[in-house]
Amino acid sequence: MVLKYIGVKYGQARSRRGRAVTGEFELHSELLGAMPLVNHFLERLNLHELLERHVPHDDRRLKVAPAVVLGVVVRNLVLHREPVYALGEWADPFCPSVLGLDGVDPGVLNVDRVGRTLLRLFDADRASLMTELVLGAVEKFSIDCTQLHNDSTSITFSGAYRSATGAPRGGKATPTIAFGHNKDHRADLKQLVWILTVSADGAVPLAYRVEAGNTNDDTTHVATWDALVALVGRSDFLYVADTKLANREAMDHIATRGGRFVTVLPRTRKEDGFFRQWIQDNLPTWSEAARRPSRRAGEPDNVWRTTPSPIPSAEGYRVTFGPHPAGGGPSGRSGNPGGGSTLALA
Repeated sequence: MVLKYIGVKYGQARSRRGRAVTGEFELHSELLGAMPLVNHFLERLNLHELLERHVPHDDRRLKVAPAVVLGVVVRNLVLHREPVYALGEWADPFCPSVLGLDGVDPGVLNVDRVGRTLLRLFDADRASLMTELVLGAVEKFSIDCTQLHNDSTSITFSGAYRSATGAPRGGKATPTIAFGHNKDHRADLKQLVWILTVSADGAVPLAYRVEAGNTNDDTTHVATWDALVALVGRSDFLYVADTKLANREAMDHIATRGGRFVTVLPRTRKEDGFFRQWIQDNLPTWSEAARRPSRRAGEPDNVWRTTPSPIPSAEGYRVTFGPHPAGGGPSGRSGNPGGGSTLALA
């Protein structure tokens, strides 16, 4: 969407994309795009006021308030993800008001100013900022937090980053950019570990953590679950995570504190080998757990079937096997033909 309007020309105007001069008048073209829709949700989240309070404009040397600069950064991340050094160029064709830049030349959004603003954000009380933002979103959009899904990935860096040693900044810990198990399969590059938890209701991001690049995923779940309990104010939500949760310390920590979890047991576990041997001489009862229509017309539904294990896990938790290959007949087909998952539940 592009906004066009006619204005009276006074003197020589700065050349700008989307501006045509005809006689004593100028034709202005300013981009709106999807920004009005984005702004609707940012306003409901009260983002600008939160940024003003947590990253205040308390330095007269700053030409632009930090909340304004950060607001542009957020809008850029939502729509285009341009690099910091190109933020001003990205903002230039937009109508300034949709970026919160009334009376501000987009040219001031240079890499130095944006970088210094991001440092001010790092030094702020980001934990309180994020907690207030997330709880506000949960309330205003009625997000169901009874089931939360957690996963982690690696953020890969090119370069030495010799100063990223984990030394504290302003009394706050900083993560170490280090070599680790790189999920981009780039063992030659350093990384950070990014941990994200989203709601099952709409996959809304609720919490994140950044850990040193050499952090083992197995060790992250206790702190993550504790933080989620503090955030949502309850412990009985269903915590869903991958095989890294399947360790005694993490599962016991959750279960003994009133929590519930679902995880996948690795095939190297004895429970998996036991079931594969047991099923040779026994007929399990498979129950339909989920059904979804096929994406292709005329094909049967995708059906997932599960069956309880005759024995619990080594830690004493209930185990369920699935999905079961249901075949290609009218009754449906498995979402993972020929395969299987071992689920531990508490």
